[in-house]
Amino acid sequence: MRGLHLVPAGIDVSFISKRLIFFVFSAALALASVGLFLSKGLNYGIDFQGGIMIEVRTPEAANIGDMRKTLGSLGLGEVALQEFGQPTDVLIRIQRQPGGEEAQDAAVKKIHDTLGAKVEYRRTEFVGPKVSDELFWDGIMAVGLAILAILAYIWFRFEWQFGFGAVVALSHDVISTIGIFALLGLEFNLSTVAAILTIAGYSINDTVVVYDRVRENLRKFKKLPLSEVLNNSINQTLSRTVMTSVTTLLALLALFFLGGEVIRDFSFAMIWGVIIGTYSSICLAVPLLIYLNIDRGGAMVEGLSDEEAAAKEAP
Repeated sequence: MRGLHLVPAGIDVSFISKRLIFFVFSAALALASVGLFLSKGLNYGIDFQGGIMIEVRTPEAANIGDMRKTLGSLGLGEVALQEFGQPTDVLIRIQRQPGGEEAQDAAVKKIHDTLGAKVEYRRTEFVGPKVSDELFWDGIMAVGLAILAILAYIWFRFEWQFGFGAVVALSHDVISTIGIFALLGLEFNLSTVAAILTIAGYSINDTVVVYDRVRENLRKFKKLPLSEVLNNSINQTLSRTVMTSVTTLLALLALFFLGGEVIRDFSFAMIWGVIIGTYSSICLAVPLLIYLNIDRGGAMVEGLSDEEAAAKEAP
């Protein structure tokens, strides 16, 4: 019984010969993302702007949609609601109001007046600018440390050239994700940072799969031109890469359309990350190896061609 193949067996797409097109496109995408970040900026959520958090308990299961619509019409700016533990517990987050403490108190009073006495107000907290600033820099540090840890892992498992290629691809994914959020004005919060870290893990998984095949083929085919070795490695793992990406996208699309407003931005970041991460693993991480003078080590059987030696070494 034959399985499903989204990519035909024996496919031979010339990725490496088109590397300059990929490099120019990726550089333009990264520069555009940086330009959008500097000019337009990000739509920071309450986590990074500061604001008000109110935890309430309703007599019965809360209708999050109706509450969101009601509170969103009060003119308080961004209002985010999510179920908190039980169906009757709701966490309400409101962006920091212009003005001092009096403005924040006025916003809390407006919420109380709107929801009425039937709701139990369990706690009210204010997230000040200092806390939100710390959260912002902690998020940046988390992403930076994750990339450095990935660099060390790839360097240890392969060679430094592979680590460099992987980090370039990961940086490209992170920068382009920030750019798409700046372009569309989507909320950028701690959930988005979590999505970026997840994207980095997903992307490096794809990259390691291709790099494993590259390393294997480098040792088997020492006489074959490097560009052919790299291109063959991409094509040999292409079916697995595409199948993994498509199945992941199916789950993420379900979350995006059916998961509700609370996780929509997170789902969008993941969808973009899977697409751009798959692209960078194939079109950036591997083609960059041509310019990095990688070691084509590995003993070959004396007097045999590359194909004969590969056949002899095969289990």
